Amino acid sequence: MTEVHVHGAHATVQAPGLEDEVAVEEPLEIRVDGAALAVTMRTPGNDDELALGFLFGEGLIDGVRSAEPTLEANTVEVAGPLLRDVAARSFYTSSSCGVCGKGALEEVAVHSEVARAGPELSRDVVADLPERLRQPTFDRTGGLHATGLFTATGELVCVREDVGRHNAMDKVIGWALREGLVPLHPHVLCVSGRLSFELVQKAAVAGAPVLVGVGAPSSLAVRLADDRGMTLCGFARGGRVNVYTGPERVR
Repeated sequence: MTEVHVHGAHATVQAPGLEDEVAVEEPLEIRVDGAALAVTMRTPGNDDELALGFLFGEGLIDGVRSAEPTLEANTVEVAGPLLRDVAARSFYTSSSCGVCGKGALEEVAVHSEVARAGPELSRDVVADLPERLRQPTFDRTGGLHATGLFTATGELVCVREDVGRHNAMDKVIGWALREGLVPLHPHVLCVSGRLSFELVQKAAVAGAPVLVGVGAPSSLAVRLADDRGMTLCGFARGGRVNVYTGPERVR
């Protein structure tokens, strides 16, 4: 028989002949003024930041709100009201959702400005950002994504981990909202995996001028970054990096 013992963001799995540590994945219900809005699968921790970052990225709030866990497990309550009708919103969060490129670009343009000029970063610093991500739970489990917020000189300001790459970014953006750092310019975002459309979307809405990833970007991610005037960098590893859009920021 297999036993799973949860210890916060990680869990110990005990099976015949095996003991291992894995990342925890549990549902989180986000409520606004008592009404259920969304459920996401996430790694527990910083749930208030996750809720704020998610709502901000969808254009439903424009600043920090009260966000508190409720007495019910895996639920966070956010103070309303929302900026627009929830029934009319469209979430572009799945690579299989079937939205067209043009419609997706137009949706993001409604909620984000074109990125301001600057900052200018050293190519060596950009290539090294993934190495500067501190990922303690990933080191234990190998099962989490991470997003880090950096200065233009490569100093780590905030890092968050989660089983969902979009959740990790939402947590960082939610933290930045509370710290008064949104819009994120001139800070830089770095993610531990591939660069999907939804990550560029969240970065654009938060005002990040630069997004760096360890993995490859998708075609729509490149198109969106170019449309919003962002610098998008992929395959940042081993001292090398590909700059897909906004090369003027990388010297």
